[in-house]
Amino acid sequence: MSKRDLKKYLNELNKEQLEEQVLELYEKFSPVKVYYNFVFNPKEESLLQECKIKISNEYFPIKTTGRGKKPKMRRSVAQKYIKHFIVLGVDPFIIADVMLYNIEIAQTFCSGQVIKQELFYKSMFNSFEQAVIFMIANGLLSEFKTRITSIHNETILQKWKNEDEFNAIVERFEY
Repeated sequence: MSKRDLKKYLNELNKEQLEEQVLELYEKFSPVKVYYNFVFNPKEESLLQECKIKISNEYFPIKTTGRGKKPKMRRSVAQKYIKHFIVLGVDPFIIADVMLYNIEIAQTFCSGQVIKQELFYKSMFNSFEQAVIFMIANGLLSEFKTRITSIHNETILQKWKNEDEFNAIVERFEY
């Protein structure tokens, strides 16, 4: 069904029928319920805190017993939150904050560990590139200049194998 056909169909419904359909969607589909819950009660700050805790647990897991857990270092956890925030329509400033936080927490972890997987560095570069593109698209680059520079400098300080790629991204735009 095209968008035009859907509009035509919805225009033929009376108010009660339309309300019934929306309620049915709300009850049947979890994403619809999540969307409406966010729209009518946007707790962006609590979502942000939950997100940051989950991301930091990927690198610094909380000990549940006497022995520590092994860090999983999954970029996908942050990516799922970022995608979810974009779908919900969360403020782009908060989304950009999460994007950079993901890289910063990974760099904090990396500063105390030797990471041999090339994929880790490639993944962090992809996150950095996506964050910069997102900030440019949303006019937020100047607001995050300090953090972008810090991330870039940290790749140099930690001698990341792909620091040249980070350099290339930073050199593409003027501060």
